[in-house]
Amino acid sequence: MKTLDDFSTEIAELLGGSYDCADRVVVRGYFPLGQTSGGLLTWWDRLRPGMEITEAGLRAFAGDCARRVAAFARQHDIPLEQCEIGDRTKHARAAQARPADPHFQGVFRIMVSRAPALVWRVWKNKAGKVLIRRPKQWPLVNHYHFHLIDREWGHVTIRMSGHPPFNVQINVNGHEWVQREAARQGLGVVKAENCFVGGRDLEAVSGLAQQLNGPQGLARLAALVDRWVYSACLCFALPLAQQQQSGFHYRYSCAQLEYSRNLLFKSGRRLDQVYQGLIERTRLLLDVPRLKTIFGRRNRPHYKPRGGGRLERVLERSTYDLTVFKLHFGKLTLKMYDKGDRVLRIEVVVANTQELRCGKDLARLPGMLRQLEAIIVRFLAVVQAAHLSFLDAGLVETLARPSRRGGQRLAGINLENRRMQAVSAAVLALAATPRGFTARELSARVHQQQGRALPKYTPRKAAYDLRKLRGKALVARIGRTRRYRLRRPGIRTLAGLYILREKVIKPVLTGSCRPRRGRPPKNIAPLDVHYCKLQIEMLATFQTLHLAA
Repeated sequence: MKTLDDFSTEIAELLGGSYDCADRVVVRGYFPLGQTSGGLLTWWDRLRPGMEITEAGLRAFAGDCARRVAAFARQHDIPLEQCEIGDRTKHARAAQARPADPHFQGVFRIMVSRAPALVWRVWKNKAGKVLIRRPKQWPLVNHYHFHLIDREWGHVTIRMSGHPPFNVQINVNGHEWVQREAARQGLGVVKAENCFVGGRDLEAVSGLAQQLNGPQGLARLAALVDRWVYSACLCFALPLAQQQQSGFHYRYSCAQLEYSRNLLFKSGRRLDQVYQGLIERTRLLLDVPRLKTIFGRRNRPHYKPRGGGRLERVLERSTYDLTVFKLHFGKLTLKMYDKGDRVLRIEVVVANTQELRCGKDLARLPGMLRQLEAIIVRFLAVVQAAHLSFLDAGLVETLARPSRRGGQRLAGINLENRRMQAVSAAVLALAATPRGFTARELSARVHQQQGRALPKYTPRKAAYDLRKLRGKALVARIGRTRRYRLRRPGIRTLAGLYILREKVIKPVLTGSCRPRRGRPPKNIAPLDVHYCKLQIEMLATFQTLHLAA
């Protein structure tokens, strides 16, 4: 069972279903002996006993690989395409050229592109000793992208370098596996734009997706890799007989991951209302620098579509509006965006799994996915707390009073102070950080948001302010580390005070001093209507009190 989160629990009555799925998984294969000079020499002695290793002998593998790939493509009538450096549309173009036969298996397209790769340098010194060195800067060499159809995983891409140690990279998509497994079990699902938008039994589909998060999913992925890497890719550079003779065998690590939680709304218009309102209220609090909106051709439907149970291909063009809410934390990115006619996706993207600090070996994949699920749950808790903030009676006075932590007496929090206003805004912006934040990161965030307003705000002052926030139980320390995390009540409290100051007090008082004159606009936002009414009443109150505005 997937872990519930505060946001989806709050809007449960608006949802028709939900599921979690490992979206994109990038696995890298490497030959352990080929990573060191001594290991490479050992492998060469096994492959070519009695023959001295030379750089020309190593480069000959790349030439043989290129000729074999070209001959295989001609023999089986497979398109062989040369791509430009940095081309990021290879997978999308190959997806459009997928075979129409639903029972097809094997390679259907091969693309060649140049990218950096490990190419060993071999030479002899003056004494005649052979030297093998790893270059500091890897040269650009040909990589072969084998696009193939697997019976379980659908469209799979394997990229291989033609030079020893023949490093490979395997790209798979979890939605492809779930779609094929659902079809095999007779579970009708509707798939559009790389997500499931409907079906007869979404709970069963969610259960299928969860199978990828455990040991069974790891075993399926390992079987996929072994099924194709040696017999369909490496065989062009190193035939099967030479693989067995030299003991060539890959080890695998997980390089990149994408994990998503998908919320299926009953009504597309309710999705727009909830999501746009959430963006409007949380964008400033979480300090989202830029929103990206791609406008579609149609409005989202009001009612849930009838029927379903059929499999659809991925749509080529966005039909509905797409607004991306994105936060970056180093090599880790959190995204929230509306997809299809009534799907809201919350996604975590790890560009380098080293960011998770749990090891990169493929055997650790289930633990990585559980960690990504926990990151999404915490992120949605932060979003929900910032989305629905609250204020207790007498809260401002309570915060301003001194507090104690153990035997230490701490000063209160005066949010009328410019420094504490900046600190509270910076702490809110760091609330969604997956691993928490340090005093140094808080100081840097204050400088980033305030510019030159607080030039002398040092990490030492940030640590002092964090002690005050901990004294009010707004911030908690993570274990025995020097990292901190904003607690959910603290998010609601600081967000409520921020909204009260920035969205209520300042606009109402500013408008009361200078009331608008003339004809009102035809289209006015609901919040501006309330502002106008409050400003009229505030101006009347000032006149009654004989207060000059």
